[in-house]
Amino acid sequence: MNAETISMIPTEHSDPINAQILAISEDLVAGFQSQPFQVIAEKSGVPFDTVIERIKAMLEAGVIRRVRQTLLSTKLAHGALVAWRVPEEHLNAAFDFMSKNDPFSGHVVIRSTDTEVSGSGYRLWTTLKVPVGQSLDHHATVLKRLVKAEEYLLMPANGVFALGVGHVRRKTLEPGDKTDEPAVMMTTATVELNEEEWKVLLALKEELTLEEIGANPWQGRAEQAGVSLERFCEVAHELNRKKVIGRFSTFLEHVKPSASGERVTRFNGLFHWAVPKGREIEAGAEVGRHYCMTHCYWREGGPQFGDVNIMGVVHGTEKARVLEHKAAIDRHLESVGIPVSYTNVFWGGRSEIKPSEISPKVYQEWHARYQDVTSID
Repeated sequence: MNAETISMIPTEHSDPINAQILAISEDLVAGFQSQPFQVIAEKSGVPFDTVIERIKAMLEAGVIRRVRQTLLSTKLAHGALVAWRVPEEHLNAAFDFMSKNDPFSGHVVIRSTDTEVSGSGYRLWTTLKVPVGQSLDHHATVLKRLVKAEEYLLMPANGVFALGVGHVRRKTLEPGDKTDEPAVMMTTATVELNEEEWKVLLALKEELTLEEIGANPWQGRAEQAGVSLERFCEVAHELNRKKVIGRFSTFLEHVKPSASGERVTRFNGLFHWAVPKGREIEAGAEVGRHYCMTHCYWREGGPQFGDVNIMGVVHGTEKARVLEHKAAIDRHLESVGIPVSYTNVFWGGRSEIKPSEISPKVYQEWHARYQDVTSID
């Protein structure tokens, strides 16, 4: 497609055909697929050539920010949500460094609360992953020195109840909409991979280029991994069986407006609930069954956060609507007899979303680079 042709193709996420494609491509293509765009076409009912044309156009327009095969990195790396207490004068510099210069920090978000409550002083929130065998605490300690943070709190996931995106699909949800059964908790135990599996995995996980969006997106990746396309797909399917492959996804730019000013979402709330010890799995399953939840985890926040142990994220274009979703979940927890001793919402502000690096080689190189650096100033 030339520039003139692309400019004539609708690129807003709200265009009916684009919405039909995105309702599938955001988070409903599970596992590894040798022909993922064909799967999107079949599930969405949109012709294959149109799927390719629209995804390419949306990617070029910045409506889609990346197209890639996701990994269940909880199986491949040690990970945690991290809350950082950073002096206000260093907050934006810390955000910039973690979003641009630390490949192991994924979601980087400055958050706030509506009132001063337990944990309000922890404004910077990140996800952090390090390769198996490395220390989350060590990496966080180095980051603390570099960005002049006062304190950090690591909150690894003990269980996962919801993990998806689906912003377009979730726009029409009513508060309280949920599955017929409670969510099933996924564990975070890591698995070991052999050398060939690592080569395929590292080639598989990178974002697709415009040229790769087509009938055979993995041909070049197989060459990169040094194997045939047939062998590449065999190994990828084996990785799928080992439960280290997530979904194939088109990630929307949901933070910044499009060229025409449209936004996919305006607000994201990180919800906290503290439930009785011993009932975390039950409570997480009841929260995670709500369709509005893009993420839901059992994480221990400790006394700094009112002993929170269930956390989740909801996105929306209206703050009041996000709070309606939370109120519906609160009522549901009460209806099933799960008491909540503390609850709160941390609202997302400035944010940058990127996949976390998991390569042991990149990890060693990064630490060699910064081992003698006192701070980023």
